[in-house]
Amino acid sequence: MSMVTAVINGKACSARQGEFLLDVADRNDIAIPRLCHHESLRGLASCRLCLAEVSEGGRKRIVTSCVFPITRDIEVETNTEDIKNMRKMIIGFMLAQTPDNEKILQFAREYGSAETARFSEEKGNNCVVCGLCVNACEELGCGCLFTVNRGTTKKVAAPYEEPPEDCVGCGACAHVCPTGCIEIEETEFTRTIWGKAFEMINCSSCGKPFMPKAQYEYLAQKTDMPASPLCADCAQTALAKKYLLKPKYSLPAESGR
Repeated sequence: MSMVTAVINGKACSARQGEFLLDVADRNDIAIPRLCHHESLRGLASCRLCLAEVSEGGRKRIVTSCVFPITRDIEVETNTEDIKNMRKMIIGFMLAQTPDNEKILQFAREYGSAETARFSEEKGNNCVVCGLCVNACEELGCGCLFTVNRGTTKKVAAPYEEPPEDCVGCGACAHVCPTGCIEIEETEFTRTIWGKAFEMINCSSCGKPFMPKAQYEYLAQKTDMPASPLCADCAQTALAKKYLLKPKYSLPAESGR
């Protein structure tokens, strides 16, 4: 595969041709803020916090680094005054939408924030509509979450804004949510998410509840799930025992002369 060079903030970084700018920066310990990005999912470019200025072919332009593929040698700046002002504006808008959210407050302390008075406030709301939960549900779950409406009324919801019928309670959406907006509650017997309660199944080894029954049945339709379900810890232990305790190969004894 062809290699190219991206000089990011003065640091020369090797990159595979077509590799996304944000991934190259992460690999070289160059901090670029982001909210809608997860390394296990495709880039969304919805939060716009990962903006960067790229100089390519004698021209400068602002790009979203999580979805910008590096195809040739480029120079990148991630903290120009223009970029800083854009980030402050974005953070100011998010802060007005989620004034009490610690993640957004952390961004405001670190990168600054535009005056929030110009934006309408929605106290008590923690969703910044980054779309990461929808992306996770589509790729890892059942695809039962969507972004609905446009502009200032845009939000994440299930069809008809009712508990999603196809949801299996996997919790992928809550796991990737950067602001902790999606609430998930677990007891010994149930997991509740999106207003829907799911019966939990227990690990056949340690007895710990670890997965909704609906999720297990959904996965069983797509993969070869074990008849005796194991939690992640016990599955790892079982796998280790299988290989570590496997009898070592021994050479046959030499026949006497």
